[in-house]
Amino acid sequence: MAYTHSITVPLPYEQAVERTRQALAEQGFGILTEVDITATFADKLGPDAAADLGDYVILGACNPTLASRALAAEPQLGTLLPCNVVVRRGPDGQHTIIEAIDAQTMVRLSDSPQVREVADDADTRLRAALASLDHTGPAHPDSDPVH
Repeated sequence: MAYTHSITVPLPYEQAVERTRQALAEQGFGILTEVDITATFADKLGPDAAADLGDYVILGACNPTLASRALAAEPQLGTLLPCNVVVRRGPDGQHTIIEAIDAQTMVRLSDSPQVREVADDADTRLRAALASLDHTGPAHPDSDPVH
């Protein structure tokens, strides 16, 4: 079962992180949290573990309007918020992989029509953000194309 939308872009890691932030902002998402997994691995597991992983950050994206609607429908959905977006260095170092949660995951966990509406809207916005990154150059969609 796929639970992410993924795209590979021909951008260096730092540039891909910045462009991802911009693309999410254009879709109404702010970044509530940022987890630098590489730094965490270096601190907790040592530099070799960090080097093996490579550059990897989790951006906790939130669209307040959508979050409000989701939590009003089902307060327990807070466990699925914010919408995580991963930016990680590709194996060749010349490309970066960006993965966003498939918001339809919420629908699989709830039968609420309100949750379905929120998930549809969030999914459309996350896919649009990834699609806009595809216009940075010749990209290589992975597992679940956003087109």
